[in-house]
Amino acid sequence: MTQQIALGQHLIVCPPATSANLGPGFDSLGLALEYRDRLVVRTAALSRVEITGDGADELPKDESHLIIKEMHHYWRQAGFEPVGVQLEAENNIPHARGMGSSAAAIVAAYAAADALLPVGARCGTEGIFQAAAAWEGHPDNVAPAVFGGLSISSTKTDGSFDSVQVPLHSDLQAVLAIPSNGLSTEVARGALPAQVEHSIAAANSASAALLIHALSNDPSVLLAGTKDYLHQDYRAAAMPESASLITTLREAGLAAVVSGAGPTVLILVSGQEQVEQALAMIQEFSAESTVSWRAEVPQLATNGVTVEVL
Repeated sequence: MTQQIALGQHLIVCPPATSANLGPGFDSLGLALEYRDRLVVRTAALSRVEITGDGADELPKDESHLIIKEMHHYWRQAGFEPVGVQLEAENNIPHARGMGSSAAAIVAAYAAADALLPVGARCGTEGIFQAAAAWEGHPDNVAPAVFGGLSISSTKTDGSFDSVQVPLHSDLQAVLAIPSNGLSTEVARGALPAQVEHSIAAANSASAALLIHALSNDPSVLLAGTKDYLHQDYRAAAMPESASLITTLREAGLAAVVSGAGPTVLILVSGQEQVEQALAMIQEFSAESTVSWRAEVPQLATNGVTVEVL
């Protein structure tokens, strides 16, 4: 017999933005950023959606909305009959910018759906991670959205996912350069070759290993550790302004990379002097760019998705 979700439940879910890859950590590294969507969720007889912020004029306002659709899917998988969801979405994470907006939405949907189940039926954090990574197809954005901090994640041979959280150096900060134009993940992935040479893969492995050391122990080697061989050059033609900004920043000694699939640029820095240098260079670049850029300096999010039951 299908069980029922209790009506009248009320909670607030806040997933963080994420930046995946971080240069050489293709489909494996992700960093949570304190830049969150805020979703007010209520169970009710009928669904209703209100959206403010990014996507307010484009996203559906009925049960085809991704969050409600995936909440219903999660409940069915758990053996429960879906009920209506009243959703108030404050979308602060920019869409199609390489900041994990889709991962944040899925993680929020599953975290909310799990919290609204009876206590004995909940899958918990690990279950939310597995379900969200399966939906995304890879865990690099999902893991930091669930767990927070810096995540090293992988897909196992049985199709499930692993993730380990790594402590960050206390001096590490992030600067974002967010362009006015977007880029779909599908377009960005379509630019990648099916195979790479063994020497390229080996060089990328060395960079990724150095990057973990830089992020945890020695930020002075961030520039070398963020050297990518697998994806950024192939994607440059799809985001020429981002590629140009990255080259400019790296030539100045700043560890700039594509954030996720782009076109946002992530600069990993150590100390306020590098923050100010990055901001000044973004402003100077923007003055001559064909697209407009805005700079953000988000805190690094030590926590993943939060759920507040009201």
